[in-house]
Amino acid sequence: QVHLVESGGGLVQAGDSLRLSCAASGRTWAGYAVGWFRQAPGKEREFVTAISWSGATTNSADSVKGRFTIARDNARNTVYLQMNSLKPEDTAVYYCAARYTSAEGAPKRAYDYWGQGTQVTVSS
Repeated sequence: QVHLVESGGGLVQAGDSLRLSCAASGRTWAGYAVGWFRQAPGKEREFVTAISWSGATTNSADSVKGRFTIARDNARNTVYLQMNSLKPEDTAVYYCAARYTSAEGAPKRAYDYWGQGTQVTVSS
């Protein structure tokens, strides 16, 4: 079992930046890819970005490319989501998720473990 806790959400203005953190505990973190997803009110949850276990591979949705950066510190069992140039349409609850991968990869789906989410609100 992998336990995930997100932090760093808040209320910001358009154009501002935020950094979200996803801290993992429980069984070994080794071999787990981590993804960030978000869900806005009245909308389905959508993929934002993901990073492989080694950190060498990332995958991002077109809507956040060039603005959001994912990184991980395996020594600290933590994955970060740096969000720059935030827009009102980025407003959502952001979730991190983890899944074991036998190969290098940053998948967009089929995650097994999820955090409770952190709210990000961007005002115009």
